[in-house]
Amino acid sequence: MIRIITILLIVILADQAQAMRFKIATLSPEGSVWMEKMREGAEELARKTDNRVTIKYYPGGVMGDDKAVLRKIRIGQLHGGAVVSGSLSNFYPDDQIYSLPLMFRSFKEVDYVRKHLDQRIAQGLEKGGFVTFGIAEGGFAYVMSKVPIRTVNEMRRQKVWIPDNDPMILEAVKAFDITPFLLSIADVRVGLQTGLINTVTTPPIGAVALQWHTQIKYLMYEPFLYIYGVLAVDRKAFEKISPDDQRLFREIMGRIFRELDRLNREDNVNALEALRKQGVEFIKPSGEELEKWYADAREIPKRLVNAGKLSQNMVNTLENLLKDYRSKQPHTHE
Repeated sequence: MIRIITILLIVILADQAQAMRFKIATLSPEGSVWMEKMREGAEELARKTDNRVTIKYYPGGVMGDDKAVLRKIRIGQLHGGAVVSGSLSNFYPDDQIYSLPLMFRSFKEVDYVRKHLDQRIAQGLEKGGFVTFGIAEGGFAYVMSKVPIRTVNEMRRQKVWIPDNDPMILEAVKAFDITPFLLSIADVRVGLQTGLINTVTTPPIGAVALQWHTQIKYLMYEPFLYIYGVLAVDRKAFEKISPDDQRLFREIMGRIFRELDRLNREDNVNALEALRKQGVEFIKPSGEELEKWYADAREIPKRLVNAGKLSQNMVNTLENLLKDYRSKQPHTHE
């Protein structure tokens, strides 16, 4: 009798662990590469789990910006979101390490560092409460504006936008003595149209996808920030599905995000060229002007560590990896 009851309990618990419909929101518009690939992953996941694990997407910002999405995850209205890394800094501050201004000089440096740190970031986010499936590159963000900007002093005179949910970037711009305008990503285009802001820092792919490129005339041609996005699923919700289904979820969406990572780099190259063809003027600061940018940027890691936005250990790790990579190269700029 006890054995029969035990078997029944195991069967009941197994059933409870299997069926789950994940509600996931994103700012990515329908028809974008992100949505196409994520839908492809969801279809494969449903097929391979016999519809035990399904995903319903809410694209195009219908659930609000990243901040709103995270709030809805907290109250159980959503289970996850495809968000930019800065949105998750409250759960694992060191996930922002790649976004230090003027830290990377080339994609080769990015690739070398990511090979060592991507997994560490994923583990930190999971400990903080979110399961992720790899990083999808947003690419290098450039300073784009309605007026030409070459120097730090010129930047200080502009109406500079930063995301309203990114405390690290807010702390970082203080090193340049810039007073920024905080807006959600969804409000940036209107802000540019109305003149509330006139300067943004974004990857080319983002400027084109969100139609910001129609409002800007100049691009400072120096990689300013490195941006990436993740699919973040609430760990408690994820652990409700069976271990086998968790493995399939990680395997399928991990592959999807590796593909997105590669495709986004190609798309950014194309988007940069599209901006040039549309008449956006590319401005390259002089060596002397760049040195001032880099001198101010060198103060940022210390400020962020002191403010509790990054750990000294992670900053040291990044700096040592870059030093190691650059020591093996004939030139530091590409």
